[in-house]
Amino acid sequence: MSDSHSYMEIRNITKKFGRFTALEDVSFQVEQGAFICILGPSGCGKTTFLRVVAGLDRQDSGTIFIAGKDFSNIPVSRRNIGIVFQSYALFPNLTAEQNISYGLGGGFRKRIAIKKRVTELLELVGLQGMERKFPAQLSGGQQQRVALARAIAGSPSLLLLDEPLSALDAKVRIRLRSEVRQLQQTLGVTTLMVTHDQEEALAMADRILVMNQGKLLQAGTPSEIYDDPADPFVASFIGSMNFIRDVLKESPGIYRKGAFRLSVSEKTCLPQGTRATLAIRPEDVLLFAEDDRSANGNTIPALVKHLEYRGPNYRVMLRLSEKGDAIPVIEAEIPTEKIRRLRIRESMRVKVDLPVDRLRIYAA
Repeated sequence: MSDSHSYMEIRNITKKFGRFTALEDVSFQVEQGAFICILGPSGCGKTTFLRVVAGLDRQDSGTIFIAGKDFSNIPVSRRNIGIVFQSYALFPNLTAEQNISYGLGGGFRKRIAIKKRVTELLELVGLQGMERKFPAQLSGGQQQRVALARAIAGSPSLLLLDEPLSALDAKVRIRLRSEVRQLQQTLGVTTLMVTHDQEEALAMADRILVMNQGKLLQAGTPSEIYDDPADPFVASFIGSMNFIRDVLKESPGIYRKGAFRLSVSEKTCLPQGTRATLAIRPEDVLLFAEDDRSANGNTIPALVKHLEYRGPNYRVMLRLSEKGDAIPVIEAEIPTEKIRRLRIRESMRVKVDLPVDRLRIYAA
């Protein structure tokens, strides 16, 4: 039986295509009404996983429970699942109204009931007055709304979205991700969405599943994934991350890289003498003027190598150096106001502070 506290439970799903393992022992649970983003690079297995949940592909081993029932071998036609594909998969010869009503199955309901349902759905997705337009007469965002309306027309118990926004331009994508999230919350339907866009996952999801090479590396809330990544891959895939490699643990909470000694708030205690990698987000790096005496903690002299203007912020590339030692250039995300106030420029000497509580440590 499934865990009584979860709506859907995936247990040890493995899927192979010949000698290639697309999914390897994937397990997790989903609460009812949750919006889950499955995130990872191309080829990591996320779309294969969605197809297995939908019943379009059959897993080689493992079990799928939905609402306490074993769906592992139930055909796709009996799973009551709505699916939206990356390509929308609309019928080009049918109007928006006809595309949506097609999902209602035709003759098993009276025409007046179908008409009422389609009108409700068009209003729900903001397409009133578009019912008689064909897909070619609609914008990409409007086509996506039709595809969503068709997917939810039959009141599915589970909604699966396969990179539904990736074919849209940036501004439309940002607007639609908010609309899709609001629609999901209005309906209360449990949703799994595949994406390779980290910003999209952080903005939309209740929980994120990070996958790579067919394996589930980490599952958690957006803040858990971003603030406490489980390994260097997750750390670098979600947002930007600076890595300081080949540091030596000298004593509890103290790591050395050449002449640098850095204090770290350790969650996982590595043995003394261990080689490790330190990591810190660019926005967590603090910048001070060279003569500023208020800086403390992990304060290191640095040289400004490059400034990249990004509107409200600058991306600053810094080389940290001390007593002839040098470690690779790191990046800092600094507010434009501070760059102007300190008159930061290229080739300028500054101080950098790496806050103790923002440094992450990984075994080498």
